[in-house]
Amino acid sequence: MLNIFKRLWQVNWAEQWQYRANLFMYIFYWLVSPIIYLAVWTSIANASANGNVSGLTANDFITYYMILLVCDQLTSNIIIHILANKVQDGTLSGELIKPIHPVLTNTLVNDIAFKALNIMILTPIWIVLALLFKPNFASVTISGILLSIPVLLLGYAINFLLSGTITSLAFWTTRVYSIHEFYYAMILLFAGQFVPLKLMPTLIQNIAKFLPFQLFMYLPIQMIQGKLSSTEILQGYMAGILWFLVAWFLFRWVWREGVKRYSAVGA
Repeated sequence: MLNIFKRLWQVNWAEQWQYRANLFMYIFYWLVSPIIYLAVWTSIANASANGNVSGLTANDFITYYMILLVCDQLTSNIIIHILANKVQDGTLSGELIKPIHPVLTNTLVNDIAFKALNIMILTPIWIVLALLFKPNFASVTISGILLSIPVLLLGYAINFLLSGTITSLAFWTTRVYSIHEFYYAMILLFAGQFVPLKLMPTLIQNIAKFLPFQLFMYLPIQMIQGKLSSTEILQGYMAGILWFLVAWFLFRWVWREGVKRYSAVGA
């Protein structure tokens, strides 16, 4: 199995390098929103009479969004763009006859190869942004970074499986992109990308505690900044494991039922 993943990595890594222009366009599109949020909230904090917004200073917003850029990149995925077209145009047929799961092998490796290249491009951009905004990372500790790694891994796995579940709806409908856009809007709202959850209404904060989205960005950011107690970190881990199991069984069920009704010319 290890040799299969090694070969898939070589193929997908080479494939990603062939679409460099597309890669650059994607990363710049993806960077726009967080940088705008960073600039807006920093300006609001600087313009306020007491120099903060509900206790968050300009530096708090800068460090939050600088860390968010990394967390978002590590936990996001492009499975909808890799798989949905294959279902709709029938090219999935060739992968279904192979003795490996198309999503948990080829699509997964393709997504990781794309992510690795994105991080290579993001790194110099992130350094330039750090020089421009001059964040003070005094609250960031090595222990906080290490504690956030399991949540980041769980966040990526959960996001990948939930996106895979939604993408699998392409077996039933051609409107799967619209459904996935709604899922993305939920991430913007409940993962803390639009605004730190601390500034959201209490009702939104309470709802977010029962959803998986804060595992993608908000919780790892809070861990990296050392703002969570040991109890809250443990609760975050337990929520991550629980949502991983839910996402795993949901994806397996939707995929299995979808493949049963799949048909294509030559399939």
